[in-house]
Amino acid sequence: MHVSIVMWDLKKSEATVESLREYLRDYAVDAYSTLDGMRLKAWFSHSERQVWGAVYLWDRADQMRSLFQVSRAIELIGYPPTSVGGFELEAISEGRSVNETLAGLGLALRD
Repeated sequence: MHVSIVMWDLKKSEATVESLREYLRDYAVDAYSTLDGMRLKAWFSHSERQVWGAVYLWDRADQMRSLFQVSRAIELIGYPPTSVGGFELEAISEGRSVNETLAGLGLALRD
């Protein structure tokens, strides 16, 4: 398995963490669930520092080319990511959690 990490510094963008949450709710969460080979995408943010990004988990390295296939983030933010990295997965550990599934979690998906 393989990992992609993508991050934007939003300080030069009109987009904000708050405005990008709408993008998640209205489009991105559902759109990314259709990608072949992408096991997981977890978006992250830091509102005070205006940082936005995501961590992806892929079945195979060649599938990482689909990274921006359904994305509208570059269009909304106005420029490519500040940082993009691709890595081989070394290990995963799942701890105990009160959440049975990860789907539906996150600030953007709260009522």
